[in-house]
Amino acid sequence: MMNDLKFELGQHVRLKTSDEEGHVVGRAEYEASEPAYYIRYRGGDGRQIEAWWGESALTEA
Repeated sequence: MMNDLKFELGQHVRLKTSDEEGHVVGRAEYEASEPAYYIRYRGGDGRQIEAWWGESALTEA
Protein backbone atom coordinates (compact mmCIF):
# COMPACT_ATOMS: atom_id res chain seq x y z
CA MET A 1 0.00 0.00 0.00
CA MET A 2 1.42 3.38 -0.98
CA ASN A 3 0.94 6.54 1.05
CA ASP A 4 -0.06 9.71 -0.72
CA LEU A 5 2.65 12.20 0.11
CA LYS A 6 1.16 15.53 1.17
CA PHE A 7 4.03 17.80 0.10
CA GLU A 8 5.87 18.00 -3.23
CA LEU A 9 9.59 18.46 -3.83
CA GLY A 10 10.32 22.19 -3.95
CA GLN A 11 7.13 23.10 -2.10
CA HIS A 12 7.29 25.96 0.41
CA VAL A 13 6.28 24.70 3.88
CA ARG A 14 6.11 25.99 7.47
CA LEU A 15 7.16 24.23 10.67
CA LYS A 16 4.00 24.19 12.82
CA THR A 17 5.53 24.92 16.22
CA SER A 18 8.11 27.55 15.27
CA ASP A 19 6.63 29.26 12.18
CA GLU A 20 10.01 28.87 10.43
CA GLU A 21 9.60 28.34 6.69
CA GLY A 22 11.57 26.49 4.05
CA HIS A 23 11.42 24.19 1.04
CA VAL A 24 11.07 20.44 0.67
CA VAL A 25 14.35 19.08 -0.73
CA GLY A 26 13.71 15.38 -0.01
CA ARG A 27 10.89 12.98 0.83
CA ALA A 28 10.66 9.50 2.33
CA GLU A 29 7.79 7.14 2.92
CA TYR A 30 7.82 4.18 5.26
CA GLU A 31 5.76 1.07 5.78
CA ALA A 32 5.23 1.59 9.51
CA SER A 33 5.44 5.35 10.17
CA GLU A 34 4.36 8.68 8.76
CA PRO A 35 6.07 10.16 5.70
CA ALA A 36 9.09 12.38 6.38
CA TYR A 37 10.40 15.41 4.53
CA TYR A 38 13.91 16.86 4.36
CA ILE A 39 13.45 20.60 4.73
CA ARG A 40 15.96 23.37 4.00
CA TYR A 41 15.09 26.45 6.00
CA ARG A 42 16.50 29.46 7.84
CA GLY A 43 16.48 28.91 11.59
CA GLY A 44 15.38 31.54 14.08
CA ASP A 45 19.05 32.46 14.59
CA GLY A 46 19.56 33.08 10.85
CA ARG A 47 21.53 29.89 10.09
CA GLN A 48 20.63 27.66 7.15
CA ILE A 49 19.38 24.32 8.45
CA GLU A 50 18.54 21.06 6.71
CA ALA A 51 16.61 18.48 8.74
CA TRP A 52 14.10 15.64 8.45
CA TRP A 53 10.60 16.40 9.79
CA GLY A 54 7.54 14.15 10.02
CA GLU A 55 4.53 15.15 7.94
CA SER A 56 2.54 16.03 11.09
CA ALA A 57 5.10 18.73 11.99
CA LEU A 58 4.58 20.62 8.72
CA THR A 59 1.92 22.78 7.11
CA GLU A 60 1.60 24.58 3.79
CA ALA A 61 3.17 28.02 3.82
